[in-house]
Amino acid sequence: MRPEGGFAYVGSVHEGFPHAQAISRQGYNAFVLRYRPGLGEQAATEDMAVALSWLFRHAAELGIATAGYSVWGSSAGARMAASIGSHGPGGFGGDALPKPSVVVMAYTGHASFTSDEPPTFVVVGDQDGIAPPATMERRVAALRRQGTRVEFHRYDGLGHGFGVGTGTSAEGWVAEAVRFWAEVIQRVR
Repeated sequence: MRPEGGFAYVGSVHEGFPHAQAISRQGYNAFVLRYRPGLGEQAATEDMAVALSWLFRHAAELGIATAGYSVWGSSAGARMAASIGSHGPGGFGGDALPKPSVVVMAYTGHASFTSDEPPTFVVVGDQDGIAPPATMERRVAALRRQGTRVEFHRYDGLGHGFGVGTGTSAEGWVAEAVRFWAEVIQRVR
């Protein structure tokens, strides 16, 4: 999980750790990246690529599986996760690893994509003034046109940064994203 922060700060307390706890409660290992803030998207995505490479290299000693891994992010973190999904960790200075099996993107304006994107789970609030839903909907439509599996959720009454959604119309979205991920990795096996 890569929390939000606009590349200026890392929002681990309100985005990263709550997401990781929710994912862990579903039986999956989750790690939160603290990237170098203030250096922009490229440096932050490079940090994510290096972290993924480190996890793959140390998987045995950590007791984690790497097959079917997913990358998650909110806001700026979703841009990083999507970029890793598009180009793999090797595209950002990490090891030549497989692309993630799933990208989970929460409220971001990230619009670019490649012709072979991983399945993608997308969430946004209908009142998001920072990452307008229309921007995300255009990317979702483009991915679907090229045959990428996408699940999209637009939640009523929410702006930018709703975290795990507790007490909102988005409550339970993390569990839905985990379900999507599990369905994808079941099909691959």
